Amino acid sequence: MTTYRVGRLVTPDDVLEGAWVQVVDQDILAYGRRSEGMPADGQRPVDLGEVTLVPGFVDIHTHGGGGSSYSTTDPEEARKVAAFHAKHGTTTTMASLVTGPLDVLASQTACLADLVKDGVIAGVHLEGPFLSAARCGAHEPTLLRDPVADDVSKVLSDVVRMVTIAPELEHGLQAIRQVVDAGAVAALGHTDATYEQMIAGADAGATVATHLFNGMRPFHHRDPGPVGAAINDERLLLEVINDGMHLDPQVVRVALAAAGVHRIALITDAMEATGMGNGRYKIGDLEVDVKDGLATLAEPPHSIAGSTLTMDVAFRNAVQAGTSLVDAARMASTTPAHAFGWYDVGAIETGRRADLVVLDDDYVVQKVMRAGAWL
Repeated sequence: MTTYRVGRLVTPDDVLEGAWVQVVDQDILAYGRRSEGMPADGQRPVDLGEVTLVPGFVDIHTHGGGGSSYSTTDPEEARKVAAFHAKHGTTTTMASLVTGPLDVLASQTACLADLVKDGVIAGVHLEGPFLSAARCGAHEPTLLRDPVADDVSKVLSDVVRMVTIAPELEHGLQAIRQVVDAGAVAALGHTDATYEQMIAGADAGATVATHLFNGMRPFHHRDPGPVGAAINDERLLLEVINDGMHLDPQVVRVALAAAGVHRIALITDAMEATGMGNGRYKIGDLEVDVKDGLATLAEPPHSIAGSTLTMDVAFRNAVQAGTSLVDAARMASTTPAHAFGWYDVGAIETGRRADLVVLDDDYVVQKVMRAGAWL
């Protein structure tokens, strides 16, 4: 049992100034304000200084980082990705795979299965191949396909937690039902759907909109399309890439005002170049150029190809744009965790896993705790 003193602690409802938190084994036992008293545990409290303590970040959409990718059949490469993002405060992560042949996706998923069982990652997200060719972004268009039942079955497994599907595809709604029936989350994305087709996807059981605005037919005041449907339909969680490049900060502000923090999850959509600087990299089989943090396809149409974002930066961008610490923590941790039923993580609350991120006055990560252990 260890008690930590901090400058401030961010709970789901408040910012506690002059705070403490007590950790036993892997869990949070208690927390509070020092002015209201501290528990006597027979040990001297560990003083972390005048820092801000927030819950470990929950990233439900990331492809890679630190020079490595989750689209691999080498489990050690996948472990490197998780370790890289953990240093930036992500203590719960989903491994996202880009479009590939069905047998390759099945092999990559099988490679990640042990990491899921070991708790290194929380599951696998298949972002393809059941996407719209018109909005494929950094997905190889020749590998996209209609989600007929047999093909969906080939890539589903007990570690696949989410599948992104364009609902307007011929078998799109049927596939959404199939994914949900298998116990996974169906997400709507990389879609050229009409407003009505997007709503039909939610009616079929989809509960997530993959990176809102990106990979979707643009919003128009006479044709709201998938963006308008996603914002209006309260059944949908909205992924937001808050790097200042995928979305203008004012667009994020509009989404937040329209949907609220309970429906927005900050994600990275990070690829292997994250943390690596300028140069040429790959996402799936496609070559990507990175310059000043912006990743784009090396070949026309030079679409944005994932990001070089980390969750600590997404959190910091939200706070610096005027979002409260409580709301930023909710979008970076609590909301995505609850969307997947992960109620043991995502917030600083008694009984939850001790996943904690120590931030300095500029909201830069100083220390990260996962399951009660400092990384």
